[in-house]
Amino acid sequence: MHFEVPAVLRALAAGFTKFIRAFAPRHPAQVIVLGFAGAVAAGTGLLLLPVAKAGGGGATFLEALFTATSSVCVTGLIIVDTPVFWSGFGQVVILVLIQIGGFGVMSFGTLLGVLTARRLGLRSRLSVAAETKSDGLGDVRRVLLGVLLISLAVEAGLALILTARFMAGYGYPLGEALWHGVFHSVSSFNNAGFALYSGNLMGFVGDAWVCLPVAAAVIIGGLGFPVLFELGRQYRRPIHWSMNTKLVLVGSAVLLAGGTVFLTAVEWSNPATLGGLHPAERVLAGFFQSVITRTAGFNSIDIGQMEPVSWLGMDILMFIGGGPAGTAGGLKITTFAVLFFILSTELQGGTAVNIFGKRLPRAVHRQAITVVLLAIALVIGSTMFLMVITDFGQERILFEVISAFATVGLSTGITAGIPPAGQLVLILLMFVGRLGPVTLGAALALRERPMLYEYPRERPLIG
Repeated sequence: MHFEVPAVLRALAAGFTKFIRAFAPRHPAQVIVLGFAGAVAAGTGLLLLPVAKAGGGGATFLEALFTATSSVCVTGLIIVDTPVFWSGFGQVVILVLIQIGGFGVMSFGTLLGVLTARRLGLRSRLSVAAETKSDGLGDVRRVLLGVLLISLAVEAGLALILTARFMAGYGYPLGEALWHGVFHSVSSFNNAGFALYSGNLMGFVGDAWVCLPVAAAVIIGGLGFPVLFELGRQYRRPIHWSMNTKLVLVGSAVLLAGGTVFLTAVEWSNPATLGGLHPAERVLAGFFQSVITRTAGFNSIDIGQMEPVSWLGMDILMFIGGGPAGTAGGLKITTFAVLFFILSTELQGGTAVNIFGKRLPRAVHRQAITVVLLAIALVIGSTMFLMVITDFGQERILFEVISAFATVGLSTGITAGIPPAGQLVLILLMFVGRLGPVTLGAALALRERPMLYEYPRERPLIG
């Protein structure tokens, strides 16, 4: 038995290498898609091993594929109970897949910007660097090293806090406390939402020493590496921050505050969620769930018992997501901020969209509208399909679909009850949701080229 695992690993590695060489991707987006697909395939193979399942036997292909995809795409949706179904080996595989998925999204999301700039002429590269304040992104090695150091620093800090809390507050032995601390710190920073408890983090709903550090790691990971990189260099000079950094920070603050007030107010008297807690614990739980809804996937209250209007509000927060080139999912704060300013400019009769004293290029208008409309079409189509093949209500299905597409991982409790065809749809949503906005944005940027001619103008009737 001890000699089978290395053989499987060698076979997976050899097969993935041949696959990459056979297709020889040229576009940066293709490299990312194939890389994540290879990670999902390798994770599925490892989780299919009998040693990965608790109690022996082995997982089914769908169970392994769903869990591997959810881990690599740092989503957190599950169809089996993580601490009960998977063995220690299986949980380690999940942890490694989460780390690979989170680090890959951050590094490749940043590298796409570098690759995009390098495909332009010298003058265009200088313009991009000046506009985005990203002069340091030219050194790929330094960028990747920075991503790695930030990831390890945040995860190590949170792991120490959680380990100490589990030992002092809950009497865990050192080994168990350390394992739980490391697992949940990696899951938090990478916005994955996997937990080693059957009730996720509901047992810590009133524990600020667990909820607040986890929330802090989720927020840091969700800001995106470009924002963290710029804050590290110019945290004392906000006037020099780029438009991207300002949009992410302001948008995050508004959404976190708004989500906290909304969820706390709606669920305040619900005995199944916040109603049975002390007032201070209600505020803590409302804040925690607002943070987590921004694509992390943990839950300290029973999502399935929340009010339907809370689900709708969380749908919006999940769909928006976090900052670009980070561990968060969704369509990104910057995308919706661009749409907001476009709408505001149009309502005021303006001719150019200006944000924080800078003019927004018209190409960005088209890119934001394209990404949002495609995402809406995918969410609506998937929701309609699941409504046809299941008996669950529209509110729960829509919540599940957006949670998968935005790689959040929150669920009203219907994931395991969805038929296999529906679970395959969720797998596709997680994969497309994690890679779609990044790769589509890169494709649109790289395909942009000047037109040598224009057609005559004509206006249709609008409205």
